[in-house]
Amino acid sequence: MRASLIQIAVDPDESVEARRVRAASLVVAQRGADLVVLPELWPVGAFAYTAFEAEAEPLEGPTHEAMAKAAAEAGVWLHAGSFVERADDGTLYNTSLVFSPEGERTAAYRKIHRFGFDQGEAVMMGAGEELVTVALPDTTLGLATCYDLRFPEQFRGLVDAGAETLVVAAGWPERRRSHWTLLAQARAVENQAYVLAVGTAGTHGDIQQAGHSIVVDPWGEVLAQAGADEEVLTVELDADKVRATREQFPALKDRRLGLTSPL
Repeated sequence: MRASLIQIAVDPDESVEARRVRAASLVVAQRGADLVVLPELWPVGAFAYTAFEAEAEPLEGPTHEAMAKAAAEAGVWLHAGSFVERADDGTLYNTSLVFSPEGERTAAYRKIHRFGFDQGEAVMMGAGEELVTVALPDTTLGLATCYDLRFPEQFRGLVDAGAETLVVAAGWPERRRSHWTLLAQARAVENQAYVLAVGTAGTHGDIQQAGHSIVVDPWGEVLAQAGADEEVLTVELDADKVRATREQFPALKDRRLGLTSPL
């Protein structure tokens, strides 16, 4: 399975519409891949909080339309990264979309863990409540977004739901880049799954982005990693390696659930 991670640069001087058109063209250029992945909140920038309200769109808004068309034109499975969704009740969500090679939406995932503690995304957006997996012909994707990467229980839940490839769309800051690499490898090792973690390049909201999108195999080996600038990272994945790893080193079978602490 060929996967292409598009580490798009988010430039505040580029309009959302222009970047939407450019992102679509980058997706179409990956024709021949099986799976293409975009990063978190690439239309506006993950830290561009002041733009969230103005650039929010309905689920089936312009980003949905552009990405559905791009997936169909390229003939790929497309994880279209995330955008600022405005729900029918007015609540904003950090929402990821997945499209089939026919351009049909097969999943929408609202980010569960919102970053910012008592500011930014944490107070501006609603929290998702559902784990989301997507069955592809060769693997099952488990969806996560940026800050989710710090919460291993979410990934355990995705694996329990059948995930073999964990996709993390992110807008991760440069100052915590070492955590990005470490956590991506940890999630791969502990879940014996591929991790495809794609971030943005550039600077938005005055926050320099880490870039360094990364692909990790089920043994924790880094198969490929991008640099700091806009880049497309393309990797060939062996879908059978997850099954083989779990059979050769069946650690997941030794989990002990329901343990309690002494009073």
